[in-house]
Amino acid sequence: MTSDIAKGALLDKQGHQYKASARVVSPLPVIVIGGPTASGKSALALAIAGAFHGRIINADSMQVYRDLPILTAQPDAADRAQAPHALYGFLALTELCSAARWAEWALAEIAAAHAAGELPIVIGGTGLYLRSLMEGMSPIPDVTPGQRAEVQALLAEIGVAALHARLGAIDPVMAGKLHPNDSQRVMRAWEVLQATGRSLADWQALPNVPPVGLRFHPWVVLPPREQLYAACDRRFALMMERGAMEEASAALALYGEEILAQPGGKALGFADLAGVAAGQVPLDQAIAAAQQATRNYAKRQTTWFRNQLRNANFISPDAENMKFSESYIGKIFQNIRDYGLTDL
Repeated sequence: MTSDIAKGALLDKQGHQYKASARVVSPLPVIVIGGPTASGKSALALAIAGAFHGRIINADSMQVYRDLPILTAQPDAADRAQAPHALYGFLALTELCSAARWAEWALAEIAAAHAAGELPIVIGGTGLYLRSLMEGMSPIPDVTPGQRAEVQALLAEIGVAALHARLGAIDPVMAGKLHPNDSQRVMRAWEVLQATGRSLADWQALPNVPPVGLRFHPWVVLPPREQLYAACDRRFALMMERGAMEEASAALALYGEEILAQPGGKALGFADLAGVAAGQVPLDQAIAAAQQATRNYAKRQTTWFRNQLRNANFISPDAENMKFSESYIGKIFQNIRDYGLTDL
């Protein structure tokens, strides 16, 4: 299997040439950068993109949503100007984004990057998304937009607890795996059951189908715990300075309070700031709660990456300033070349 690469050979900014020229023999390279929130992944991705003509592809389950770009820490205009970015801020907060749907979009962006002579760089902290991309998913048939809309309407009408009960009456095995208040997963299980006539558990039991023609190079950024927690606190404080409160209030005005139960309403800190907007919680208390939730989430992410991506390159920024030194970045670049992405 071969793939055409536009404009012939790929060169990084130091003039190193990718193996092969106008015709690149598969598998084609994909850089994957995972790690907990606030760990410095984005800065590393931008550095790699700048050196290797990269396209940055989002793998964060919250950053796919629009309306909360500050709270979900999406790249700002300055970052986007440095390299092409994809799969950021394109879904309404009410729309479900499963790992399977995201992987399909990501594969399309990876193919587009290769066709444009760019190195795809997939970055995010949603481990399930990254694993679904690299290892593949069970071959679950597509659910049509119409079928999904029907399930969303049913959820809005009867609530997640009632929908979970309906699922349990027909598919007790799958219902038993899901928390009754997990609206996103309950809705996914119900829509698959309705669309295919089979339990999602049955589909998930089938062997994964990994993507063909791609060679993944995973990196995981894991800072020291105390420095990571401090970075989480600093980042949320910076979000507040940049207008996170106003952003949350605008989203609540657009969607109503029921958005907090929808997929995109799970953004860290959104519910806390919603309490402030409703006059129920003091601002300082909401900020402290959001920072604690962010630290807890970063801890869970760290555990997942350590246990689930053991074949990745584990790296850590400088403990003092949470940044990678120029010499460290140079070593990472050389490691990328050693993988065989370039001739030198």
